[in-house]
Amino acid sequence: MANQEDEKVKATLSRMKNRLLIFSGKGGVGKSTVAANLGLAFAKKGLKVGLLDVDIHGPNLAKMLGVEGQRMGATGKDRILPVSVTENLKLVSMAFLLQDPDLPVIWRGPLKMKAIRQFLGDVEWGNLDWLIVDSPPGTGDEPLSVAQLIPATGAIIVTTPQDVSILDSRKAVNFARKLNLQIVGIIENMSGFVCPHCGERINLFKEGGGERAAAELGVTFLGRVPIDPNIVESGDDGKPFVSSQPESEATKAFTRIVEKVIERGTG
Repeated sequence: MANQEDEKVKATLSRMKNRLLIFSGKGGVGKSTVAANLGLAFAKKGLKVGLLDVDIHGPNLAKMLGVEGQRMGATGKDRILPVSVTENLKLVSMAFLLQDPDLPVIWRGPLKMKAIRQFLGDVEWGNLDWLIVDSPPGTGDEPLSVAQLIPATGAIIVTTPQDVSILDSRKAVNFARKLNLQIVGIIENMSGFVCPHCGERINLFKEGGGERAAAELGVTFLGRVPIDPNIVESGDDGKPFVSSQPESEATKAFTRIVEKVIERGTG
């Protein structure tokens, strides 16, 4: 049975040109927000994109993308259909399986890995240009298991500018290297705030830490995404800013990051 499941996972992965693991050395850096808007930015370029939310205990992407409360369908061949967010963007998340979103998922590791394996082997993803995986934070057992289960072609580390987060991002880079993951680069999230009244730029969490860490570690700095109060509101309303606010500085930042990732490639 295990061999059969492995073959199904292998067959699914073979139809995905790029598999991008989004992770961070710590929680609270906006990793899920980055994953959701990266997915939309890729999709807006006409690419076929799958978003896989493997944060079993805190699946937030469904809410952020405005598809909370939907359910995954099924085909006549016992295959699971992902939820379509846009014409080019599909999502699979634990959130679609919960009867009550307020109830915690109290699962041990093996059961969680079995669910993730099913998200790959039993889901009809189709042919994808990019699979973006929103992984659990940290460098412990869960992200390690996810990285081993889903052989990524590249990894992006999300950090914020302050020193504490930069320390953890360095650990995340070394974690990726130990797993022989190609590091596509570092994104500095929550990087500066422009006052809407006076136009002054305020560096709430310092500035440039992600870029310095990238230079020290010899990896690509993909760009910085500024703080924008509308990002919080759009995520809570299920209208990510890449779609709802195409002229915002944050959207422009994500567009530049995606163009850099496509140009650099992960192969």
